[in-house]
Amino acid sequence: MPTETKTTCPYCGVGCGVIAKLDDSGSVSVTGDPDHPANFGRLCSKGSALAETIDLDGRLLYPEIGGERSNWNAALDLVASKFSEVIAEHGPDAVAFYVSGQLLTEDYYVANKLTKGFIGSGNIDTNSRLCMSSSVAGHRRAFGSDTVPGTYEDLELADLVILTGSNLAWCHPVLYQRLSAAKTTRPGMKIVVIDPRRTMTSDIADLHLAIRPDGDVALFTGLLAHIATSPAIDQNYIGAHTAGFGEAFAAASSISWDTLLERTGLPAMQLREFFRVFETTERVVTCYSQGVNQSSSGTDKVNAIINCHLATGRIGRPGMGPFSLTGQPNAMGGREVGGLANMLAAHMAIENADDRDRVQRFWSSPVIAQKPGLKAVDMFRAVADGRIKALWIMATNPVVSMPDANAVEAAIAACPFVVVSDVLRETDTTRHADVLLPSLGWGEKDGTVTNSERRISRQRPFLTTPGEAKPDWWQLAQVARRMGHTSAFGFENPAAIFAEHAALSAFENGGTRDFDIGAHADLDPDAYDSQPPFQWPAPSGGGNTARFFSQGGFFHGDRRARFIAVELPETDRTSSDYPLTLNTGRIRDQWHTMTRTGKSARLSAHIAEPFAEIHPRDAIELGVRSAGLVQLESPHGTAVVRALVTDRQARGSVFVPMHWNDQFAARSRIDAVVAPVVDPLSGQPASKNVAVKIQPVKVQHYGFAVSVEKPDGLDCDYWALAKADGGWRLEFAACDSIQDWTGWCRAHLGIPMEAEPIGYTDGATGETRLAFFDGSRLLAALFIAAEPVAVARTWAIQQLVASHDDLRKRFAIVAGRPGAGKPDPGATVCSCFGVGVNQIIGAIRGGCHSVEAVGRELNAGTNCGSCRAEIRTIIDGCLAAAAE
Repeated sequence: MPTETKTTCPYCGVGCGVIAKLDDSGSVSVTGDPDHPANFGRLCSKGSALAETIDLDGRLLYPEIGGERSNWNAALDLVASKFSEVIAEHGPDAVAFYVSGQLLTEDYYVANKLTKGFIGSGNIDTNSRLCMSSSVAGHRRAFGSDTVPGTYEDLELADLVILTGSNLAWCHPVLYQRLSAAKTTRPGMKIVVIDPRRTMTSDIADLHLAIRPDGDVALFTGLLAHIATSPAIDQNYIGAHTAGFGEAFAAASSISWDTLLERTGLPAMQLREFFRVFETTERVVTCYSQGVNQSSSGTDKVNAIINCHLATGRIGRPGMGPFSLTGQPNAMGGREVGGLANMLAAHMAIENADDRDRVQRFWSSPVIAQKPGLKAVDMFRAVADGRIKALWIMATNPVVSMPDANAVEAAIAACPFVVVSDVLRETDTTRHADVLLPSLGWGEKDGTVTNSERRISRQRPFLTTPGEAKPDWWQLAQVARRMGHTSAFGFENPAAIFAEHAALSAFENGGTRDFDIGAHADLDPDAYDSQPPFQWPAPSGGGNTARFFSQGGFFHGDRRARFIAVELPETDRTSSDYPLTLNTGRIRDQWHTMTRTGKSARLSAHIAEPFAEIHPRDAIELGVRSAGLVQLESPHGTAVVRALVTDRQARGSVFVPMHWNDQFAARSRIDAVVAPVVDPLSGQPASKNVAVKIQPVKVQHYGFAVSVEKPDGLDCDYWALAKADGGWRLEFAACDSIQDWTGWCRAHLGIPMEAEPIGYTDGATGETRLAFFDGSRLLAALFIAAEPVAVARTWAIQQLVASHDDLRKRFAIVAGRPGAGKPDPGATVCSCFGVGVNQIIGAIRGGCHSVEAVGRELNAGTNCGSCRAEIRTIIDGCLAAAAE
């Protein structure tokens, strides 16, 4: 009989519950948990494909030292001795930990305890610095604590939902589904999307504000000035529960209307409409994500938003409040245990002497960090200049994800001692490790995560631990013991860590701190294992609440919130040398640096290679052709990607996804282009406003290939690799002429010498088509042209798993398109059901003129819903063409 395990999705901060079913053959299937209050059974495309990402291909299964297999005792002894030696010779700040929102809370807790309480350094930071630290800083300035006031339910209860810097449809798809369903039920609900790009989220917007990059401070400061002279202002709330309104209003009212129009880049009519709808709607939720946080003015953006909610008293009540949407599954859990360099455990402040004393007494630790450690960008600068001599990286890939990524890679490569804990043997970061430690992956981990609405859920194991992989918390505890801290790190299981974490949250609290889960401090392993999802605060003795601050009760010393007077930042970083603005971000079906999602053929079917969204007029001026290659350049580095010419992009701006790395593409690590500019308060990099220039890449040969074997040793000027059913797909380009394509296939596509191709080469055009077979099985097909290759790609990929007994029909593969009566599904639109654009167009021509009708005919858009906006765009285009 299959076994079922309730666990939590490891992707975005929505924190969806999933049910993993393991049958007697070892096969795993994943469905949404209908009882989990974050998703009620819904899953996005990534969550639906989780079972496709848990194989052992590429897994790191044994400890390694210097690239050679070792054992745990030798590896742990070496890590402990090296860290101890560095600390003894150079002091505690000469070591550092760079950790991740992919860690479970228990892992995070042990790492923070070791670093701050027993090494005595604040030098532990996390890749969550890159996604939500501006939100943390804004919360702490306004509220006196890092508190998210509301819940997901507020999105459904609101009459106005503002989405700023958030492509909800692609980055938090399940919340998008909940919001879309609420709007369908209550058509009077208004949705405003604030984003320089017209993303798929704009599909459900009543108003799309195509704001200038970094224009958010001006927009919400202008809104505050408007509120202050409107009936929406709540003088009673301001007087009873806040401080600093006068200064904030004075700063806001000093901004002229012309300046507001110039800084936001918005038409006056749109600006007035936005102000009007905010003023006249009581139940307002403002959701913000990376477009707000990833900015040199990110903290001010957060406070400008919060100011507007404080001024109206629209906070902490059903359907009202500012709402930070975190990017990672446990970014919130990391914040709870002090995973950021400038925080202590249990939401205590490292700069507060009383908090430092309290944590040190609770831990009975010999030392406590006396000051904040180095934030991520500064941490890697310290690695580069030699201040940090020993570095431990856990569950993250900074060579891909950090800004100025080439400099980060050089720093790690030059560091005297580098430890990397990961699940994969080969990443852009692991190649520079002195010691590699094999960690558990999703399906093997045991612990907790906290989502964006403060809900703590269990992540439970359902797979057998592979090889000699071990939990991250165990690795840390073992090193701590070897460094002489035996009793403090005697944890036998994650339940013991969680209990200590919960006890610290309640220690000398009494309601003075927001984070309190003392009700769970006495959980034994059985109770921990069966723990259902719960929302904090959950203090011992009860008194928990789903929302904060409706009646004040903030966490500054006087229990009042703070209005923050913010100044307008510079919005334009471009120059004559670098005239375009680069914006980086996520796409629908990939996650971070693709170490998981890159394993799924289904998730690579929608978008299989890196791209740059460019406005059509910019493309004309730059000499860029659609589907051609472009090079993006900044003073820090370059990247080469495919051009996607679209009017969804604003003029003067370009969008490139952050996911691709050296394992899946050549020269496409976009963060190598991003400048290491950060918010001065939060230390969060400004990944949404980067000055770049673009030029087309001159190409001799464009190529597309499918192969059973994974392409290897590629020496092309550009290539992008993706998993496909039955093998691999490859896009590539060469700037120099290649004559022997048969030899190229044997060298790079694993074609044996005895396999002879069928196909042709056109000497006049340079077009080449080759196909190699082993009996009735297609081994590989290659398509070469002087222009971007026109091939029915989805159909060609399907031929890897088809039988080709009919010799005459093999030439259809060489042609690159199906024969008569065999329709090409076209580029994948719906990843969940593998539905292509041509199938959707066929359904539309057959009378399906709504997204719902297409769903009934093809199932497209009926699972995760992330493709519904794209389907609607296809419908609108077809119907418009038919009407001409």
